[in-house]
Amino acid sequence: MMPIRYADVQRILIRSANWVGDAIMTTPAVHTVRRTFPRAHITLLAKPWVFPVFENNPDIDELMIYETDGRHAGWVGLWGLAKDLKRRRFDLAILLQNAFEAALLAFWARIPKRLGFTTDARTVLLTERIRSWRLLQQGHLIDYYLGLLSGAGLTLHGRQLVLVINDKEGAAARRLLQSMGIDGNQLLIGFNPGATYGNAKRWLPERFAELGRRLSREFEARVLIFGSAVEAQLGRQIAAEIGLGAVNFCGQTPLRQAMSLIGQCDLFVTNDSGLMHVAAALNVPQAAIIGPTDPVATGPSNRVSRLVQVPGACSLSPCLRPECPILDHRCMTAVSVEMVMAEVISLLEQPQERS
Repeated sequence: MMPIRYADVQRILIRSANWVGDAIMTTPAVHTVRRTFPRAHITLLAKPWVFPVFENNPDIDELMIYETDGRHAGWVGLWGLAKDLKRRRFDLAILLQNAFEAALLAFWARIPKRLGFTTDARTVLLTERIRSWRLLQQGHLIDYYLGLLSGAGLTLHGRQLVLVINDKEGAAARRLLQSMGIDGNQLLIGFNPGATYGNAKRWLPERFAELGRRLSREFEARVLIFGSAVEAQLGRQIAAEIGLGAVNFCGQTPLRQAMSLIGQCDLFVTNDSGLMHVAAALNVPQAAIIGPTDPVATGPSNRVSRLVQVPGACSLSPCLRPECPILDHRCMTAVSVEMVMAEVISLLEQPQERS
């Protein structure tokens, strides 16, 4: 493979990952692309549900929505999108999404340089072919995405996540909290009791509720509960069990607004999910409860995160399954309220520098 001639690259298309957490973990790679090609016009193509991750990102010039459930559905929609991309005359496509479809789209769009990992039988569709070596696959996902760029000869520019909440969004979040009787002097703790990829990643709702009651009683904390519309009932249940100190935002806020509210929290307690990476990107101290997933690969990357897990609780861990394969959920039931509370207290007692 010939090194990419930087001077020849004026228009770049980046194909985003498809999940919120994964998309956040691509932001150091996007930053490296910006630093490598400071004068290029960078367009990022993303599914609608991850689009908010990249709003206000200073490393991106233009965002395009890939509407697989709308005008880009099916082969006809994919071909139409390819024709639209072809008209934009991109010089380089960087495929952070590993599927065959991502490479096919760039090929159909006749983008002359197509950089991606040789996964999913798409080698023939790529011009800049990078093998995903074993050590890279065993590391953190941030480094996996960066490995694509270093494999192509680009100089990396750090691992810092990029998620920008602007002043207007921050002020709106504070006004919303004030309208609910929450002032800036109260300890504000976010809960994220859901997880998109199956029940196996969810700590028990009754333990979230017990933790919330203790935090309300012992610290006079207000608890904000976050999640999607699918998790609305879960949020209502936990909020009702906590009592007056809790506010349920599950299904009530668009992603950008949820991000802004999480940015107002003093601490975040979460399962392994996209919002865990939101808190990490915003450098919010957090206790991340880990069960069937691999924290080496997808753990929160900020320095003020604590993992709460019981290594060895299950011989299959990390099984990476959406549902518990042995049905007793022991990797999560082994995590007690006392364990999480101890980490929360430790984080609250530790002076934090928020950026």
